[in-house]
Order: sequence, then C-alpha cells, then structure tokens
Amino acid sequence: MSKRTQVVIIGSGPSGLLLGQLLHKAGIDTIILEQKSKDYVLGRIRAGVLEQGAVALIEEAGAGERMRREGLPHDGTEICFGGVRHRIDFKGLTGKTVMVYGQTEVTHDLMDVREACGAPTVYEAEDVAIHDIATDNPRVTWTKDGRREEIACDFVAGCDGFHGVSRRTMPADILRTFERVYPFGWLGVLVDKPPVSEELIYVSHERGFALCSMRSHTRSRYYVQCNLDEKVEEWSDDRFWDELKSRLDTRAAAELQTGASIEKSIAPLRSFVAEPMRHGRLFLAGDAAHIVPPTGAKGLNLAASDVAYLSQALIEHYRNRSDAGLDAYSQRALARIWKAERFSWWMTQLLHNFPDSSGFDRKIQTAELEYLFSSKAAQTALAENYVGLPY
Repeated sequence: MSKRTQVVIIGSGPSGLLLGQLLHKAGIDTIILEQKSKDYVLGRIRAGVLEQGAVALIEEAGAGERMRREGLPHDGTEICFGGVRHRIDFKGLTGKTVMVYGQTEVTHDLMDVREACGAPTVYEAEDVAIHDIATDNPRVTWTKDGRREEIACDFVAGCDGFHGVSRRTMPADILRTFERVYPFGWLGVLVDKPPVSEELIYVSHERGFALCSMRSHTRSRYYVQCNLDEKVEEWSDDRFWDELKSRLDTRAAAELQTGASIEKSIAPLRSFVAEPMRHGRLFLAGDAAHIVPPTGAKGLNLAASDVAYLSQALIEHYRNRSDAGLDAYSQRALARIWKAERFSWWMTQLLHNFPDSSGFDRKIQTAELEYLFSSKAAQTALAENYVGLPY
C-alpha cells in the first residue's frame, strides 16, 4: 500500500463512500478507513428518503443504476390528524419529488462501484488516529491485524459518524456544540409486507406519533413514539401492531398487513451540531458534525450536501489551485445544516406528544396543524424543506 495519498477518508458509510467516488472520478487519490467490518456496515438499518440533490450526487458517482430500477419516486406525503389524512403534494407545490431507497442499499451500491474501480478501503482499521492537522503534512495511523500502519496525506475527511475519532480530534478550544435531546424515542419495526400506503403517512395522535414508511414494494418500515426507558424486549410483534393500529386512521388500520418483524429497535431522538466543520487540514462531514431527528428525513441528505460542498472544494483545490471552496466549506455547509435542523425540529414539535406539554402547548400544536392543512403557503413551506433546499 502506498504510504501517501491525497485524501484520507475516515468512515465507509454513505458520506465517506460518496465523497470517495466523486473524488476518484475527478482523478483524486483516496483511501477509506473503516473501523467496522464490511458486513457490519451493511447490516445497519437506516432511513431511505432521498432528496433530488442526493439522487443526483449518487448518479454522478456512478452508483445510480439500481436506485433508478428499484427506487420509489414519491410525489407527496400524508399527515394524519384527528383520524383524517391530509396530503402534501410535493410535486404540485414545488415541481420536485423525493426518492424512497434504503440507506443500506445506497451504501451497498457505493461499495460496489468503489471495489469495481479498485480504490482502496481498509475495513476493521482499529485505533485510527489523526495527526498534525494544523500543518501542511497531516498523517493518519491505524492498526490492522495487529500491525500499526501510517499514511501521509494532503487532507483528512472525517465521515465517521457521531462517535468517531474525527470530531474528537478537533481542538476543544475552537469546537462549539449545540444539542437538544428529545424526551422520547422511535420504536421501529421492519417487516416483509407491502406498505399500507403508496406514500409515507405521518401521524399525530393523542397516544403519540407514528409513521408508516417503506423500503420497497414488499418491505415496510413502521414506527411508534415510545418512552426512552422502554425496552425492545417488552414489545412483542402483536403489541406493536396493536399500538400502531390504535394511532392510524380507520382505513389504514384495516388495510395494514402485519407479520413477524425482521428487525426491531428503539432510536432516541436528538438535534446536534458541531461547528466549525474544519480545522487545518481536517474536514467533518455527515453525522460527525450534525445529527437531526428522523422526522424530517434529513440525516443522509445533509451528509450528501456536505459531500457536495467538500468534493467541489477539493476538486477546485487540485484543478485550479484555489482554496476558496475549502475556506468557505464550513460556513456554506452550516448555513444549510441549520435550516435542516430547524425543519426537523419543527416537524418533531408539530407531530409528537411531549410529556411536559401544557394544555396551551397542545392547543398551539392543533392550531398549527389546522393552519397547515388549510394554507397552500404553509404546505409549500413544508414541501420546499422536505424535498430539499438548494445546495
């Protein structure tokens, strides 16, 4: 293995893989270091609603063939309140759509194209450490099969998630973090049954939020709001289906096809942003820099917009010898991130039951929903944010 490369990418999730492919197509050498095994990475269950910008980047990376074939374009979504469903027409309001295609599938496709082009990825790279990021000669070390390895580089891209080493490498005196932890979680079930509706159904109910989603025409993903202290083991499949049906409108409850779950988990909800997203030669992207609650379907899409800005900036550096894009990266990315954080926070506030809500809070929530359903302007604002603000 070469002891020098141009960009070291830490993390082989979709953001790291997408960045790697965009740089590879521009003739920039990269290596990806991943702490976990390939099978572990592919076993992670994540959401899969893609904005048009993310779809375009995946296409640009050469990994869009299966997505075009198997992905499900959605022209809108439904919000159920008071037992009545109201449709938000994305295409009619904005001219744009979203694509439902699982994050695991995106990761798989990007892995396949990276392997096909021979670009190096090191799985099970342990004890990854980033050195000398404030100099012109950063380097990264790791352990593989008991042997310590080191590589020099021009830049390091930290795409290694919330718990990764990249953000921890940023100097504490320059890093600011902003966080909101929500007092509930989502209990999610994956089942090999056709979805109850052709589009997603978001549910605001007195028993709590629910979501009817999907991964394909034959695999569905359902969620119910639950307490953070609840255990997955306490939720049998029958209990889950009974609870979900109690929150759905009459028609959806009757048409819901239930079955044995193939995956069941509880995800806590949080909003988190770290800034700046650059120090020296180290750049953060994706969950390493920000987390959004899943309500607005922004997690993977924000990672994609980070990668768009960062790949453009790195290509500009090597092709034009200009660092303008690199210098502006953090500011550009954060401006879009905070807008998505606001939207995800707003959707979460709008649709969930908060345990400390007063009667006044609940009346405001009802008024907000009734206004949304009666106002084309309000629906357009929701649709614009959901399909994705421009990069």
